[in-house]
Order: sequence, then C-alpha cells, then structure tokens
Amino acid sequence: MKNNLEILSPAGNMEKLKTAIYFGADAVYFAGKQYGLRAFSGNFTEKEIVEAINFCHEHNVKAYITINIIAHNEDFTHLAKYVKFLEKAGADAAIVSDLGIIYFIKKYAPKLPIHVSTQANIVNKYSAKFFTDLGVERIILARELNITEIREIRKFIPKHIALEAFVHGAMCISYSGRCLLSNYLTNRDSNRGACVQACRWEYTITEKNRTDPYEIQEDKRGTYILNSKDLNMLAHMHELATAGVTSFKIEGRMKSPYYVATVTNAYHRAKLQYIQDGKRYNPSPILEKELLKTSHRQYTTGFNFKDQFEEESECLKSSTPVQTHDFIAMVIEDVKDGWVKIEQRNRFSVGYELEVLSPNDTFNKKIKITKIKTETGEEIIDAKNVQQILLIQTKLDLQAGDILRKNSKYVKI
Repeated sequence: MKNNLEILSPAGNMEKLKTAIYFGADAVYFAGKQYGLRAFSGNFTEKEIVEAINFCHEHNVKAYITINIIAHNEDFTHLAKYVKFLEKAGADAAIVSDLGIIYFIKKYAPKLPIHVSTQANIVNKYSAKFFTDLGVERIILARELNITEIREIRKFIPKHIALEAFVHGAMCISYSGRCLLSNYLTNRDSNRGACVQACRWEYTITEKNRTDPYEIQEDKRGTYILNSKDLNMLAHMHELATAGVTSFKIEGRMKSPYYVATVTNAYHRAKLQYIQDGKRYNPSPILEKELLKTSHRQYTTGFNFKDQFEEESECLKSSTPVQTHDFIAMVIEDVKDGWVKIEQRNRFSVGYELEVLSPNDTFNKKIKITKIKTETGEEIIDAKNVQQILLIQTKLDLQAGDILRKNSKYVKI
C-alpha cells in the first residue's frame, strides 16, 4: 500500500500546476471558471483545462477537476455541457459534493470518475457506503474525523474505493467548510466559490443571554476564536496510511507558487522516506523545518487524534500567516557557463546569500550573490524590479523550475 500513496497538490492556475508537478505531486486538483469553491484563484478556461490535463498526463500525473459548489437551480443551466467537456478532455475525476451534480455526471458524462468532496461532510461509514453505492470511486473524508473513525470507514466500504484526506493547510472553522459568515457579512456565497474568509477577521463577541455577561475578549487586538490553526500531518503519514488513506491532500489553491513548491516538495520527500522506512518512519527535521519556510499559521493535527485534540485549536495570536523565508526568484533556464537565468519575485542585491528550493540534489544549497546582470548584459547591484529577467552567477547545477529564497531575518553580508 505504501507504494500507492498519492501526494495531491493544489493548482490555482497553470504556473502553480506546473510548479506542483515539478516538485513531486502525483496528482493535482483545480477548477474551471465555474463550479469550484475558489472563485478568487486564477482557475482555468476550457482551453487551459485541456492544456493542463495533457500536461499532467505527459508527466504521469493525474488531474482532478473541482465541481464542488453547493449548487442552486441556476447552476445547472450549462452543467451538462461542461461535464461532457471534462469527460472528453480526459479528466481523471470530478470532485463533487452536491447530489444533483452527481446525478448530472452520471446522466451526461458516465465515464467521468467521481470523487466525493470533503464538502459532503462524510463523517460515518454509512454515508461513505451510500456514496459508493452511487458509483463514486473515491471518498474525500471530512476533516472532523479521527484516525480510528477513518479505519472503521475503510473496513466498511469496498476495497476498490480510495480514501483521500487533507494533510496540510488552512482549515475552515465551520463543519468541513459549510459556512455562511461570508454570505452574511459580504453577500459573497462561500459555498459557491466566493468566500472572503471572514473567520480570519478580528472579533470582540459578547454572549447577551447569560445572567452574568460572558465577554469573549483576548486583548486590545480583539479575539481570533474563529481563526483555526493550520493542519500539518507530515509526522503522521504512517498512521494515516495504515488507517487506509492513500491520497494525501494539500490545501491551498489560492496560495502562492512558492507555497505549493515548498509544501509539495516536503510531502513528496516525506513519502519517499516513508516508503523506505515503513512503521519506523519519522520525518527528517529538515522537512519539518521546510513547512515553516512558507506561509502558515500555528500548526495542529486537527481532529486526527481524538485523545490528543488540542483545547486551543484556534490561532489566538494573530490572523496573519507567518513564514521564515521569502520567495526571491524562480529559475527559468538551466544553468549555462556558470550563469543562470531567473525571474525576480522579491528584492535582493549583491552580497545576499540565497537558498535553493529544488526537487533535485541542490535542495537547500546556498548561493552567495556576487554578480547580477540584466538580459542586455548590464551589471546591477540591486534587483528591485518585480518579475525582471536577470542572470546570476553560480556553480550549482540549477534547473528551470527551481526556486531561490532567503531567510526573512537575513542581513546582507
């Protein structure tokens, strides 16, 4: 079973999709311009969906398309045409939560595999069995389950049905994402792709019906009782795998390419370590530190361990994510004659020491910046124009797709 594990990465646009694949994703999930729950990410036109699916298959990676809104009547107007298109385009599955959409896929695109979204709130074995009887191929488990419950579901449903679970990223404070805060406060429907993450705002709340008023306050900054910590299950791949989970899903279609690269790389390397070590698996401290280098809130294992559930699963200190490293540049051409072409993303200058993020052996190697040139050959000291194409000197064997980053507290040498 270890050899069948899948690292499933988010792809909010084509750049993130290609980044995820380069850094080791076995599968990616993304949405078209309609029907997905991340309407504010770039998403894909139908032409781009075809291109993305073909690119995935060329690299032996699976492509899952989200159609996971809670659909209203008007949402079905063009749905039949869309699911037929996905079937013809060769999508490996549609991720669906709404029974009406499952009905439409079965009727109009019967060869399109269906994965039941975490939005369907499957927290018991009977719900899982109901969906398998409908002919779905995979259950994406609700995040409110613990390992014991996952194991019970695995034993209860047919062996050919795959189980997928979120292992990393932001968690919704509501039940598997079914929230109306965004609807009430901004009139943007969170269950149809327009969530503004109002749960991350600062609140001061008073419960009025108590005889002794109970004020929920933290300090002058307000309170973050609706602000969940981020999920991090890197250390617990063995527990999940032995419970029956085969697809390890990373949240973050609206996150940066740097986030996608860092987290995918860490979980891919952890998977390889787990395949080698089995039950003796204990992730390298290097990989655990990797997950601090990109945007995150305080980490938690969520609901996975019933006896260890943290009383303070809210991120009370701040609603703002933190990270120890900054994304400086993307390598866009392999190194040639000691020079490598990069696309700058954040400011750096001669004298900086940059760290390499790569799926290759240059991972975590350092580069001291001694020379920077523009495409026309002009030498510069300070690279401050975002997305400028530049050349830097290095002895490392960098490749297109590698990322350069620096410690956020780093002071130029």
